[in-house]
Amino acid sequence: MGMLMLWGAPRSRSTAFYRMMVERGDFTAVFEPFSHAAVFGRTEISGRPLATGPEIIAELRSLAATRPVFIKETTDRRHPEVLADLRFLAQDAQHTFLIRHPREIIRSTLAVRRDPRLHEIGCEAQYEAYTKVRRLTGRDPLVVDAADLMSRPADVIKAYCARAGIDFRPHALNWQPSGRPEWQGGFSHWFTGVAASSGLAAVPGRRRLDVDQHPLLDTYLRYHLPFYQKLYQRRLVV
Repeated sequence: MGMLMLWGAPRSRSTAFYRMMVERGDFTAVFEPFSHAAVFGRTEISGRPLATGPEIIAELRSLAATRPVFIKETTDRRHPEVLADLRFLAQDAQHTFLIRHPREIIRSTLAVRRDPRLHEIGCEAQYEAYTKVRRLTGRDPLVVDAADLMSRPADVIKAYCARAGIDFRPHALNWQPSGRPEWQGGFSHWFTGVAASSGLAAVPGRRRLDVDQHPLLDTYLRYHLPFYQKLYQRRLVV
């Protein structure tokens, strides 16, 4: 069986990607288990309460023994317990990455949070995870850019599946709009867009703050841009 993991930058369409993987029907899908445990002190997988990174990884291994598992995680925080498990990074799971330009991450984040902290833009933590996986495996992990994904979803997902070693299921690119239980709770307002969506397609955005004209957020952009650019150079090109 095995595990396929997506490390998504915040606001990078990673929840829509997760929704597509649910629609496939061949994976047990797990939504942001490490972040959920860090924020709320616990998470649940298959009805089991889990509190720590090692407990979560052990449960994921157990699930993957009987059915493929897809894990979607976000990088608005570091995940040191995950990065400390060398077997999980190098052997148990195939780690893939969904990136987005930090300017767009900042704009989208401001729509749901007024005062994000510097690390919550997520490009640095994402690059940390990428470099750790690359060093341990000796291979370049698969990287997809959100702009490519939303402009050519079928082509990008077909190429992603080929690289990840799974079959391409075009029916999964569309679904019925709905919420999901794993999106409920204190951060449900982050997922209203994907709950109203019916597929992987660009959604017209609201007018948002121009980060280039905001001193604080321009600092955020300049800080995270180099990490994004390094990953962008290694992105999947279709």
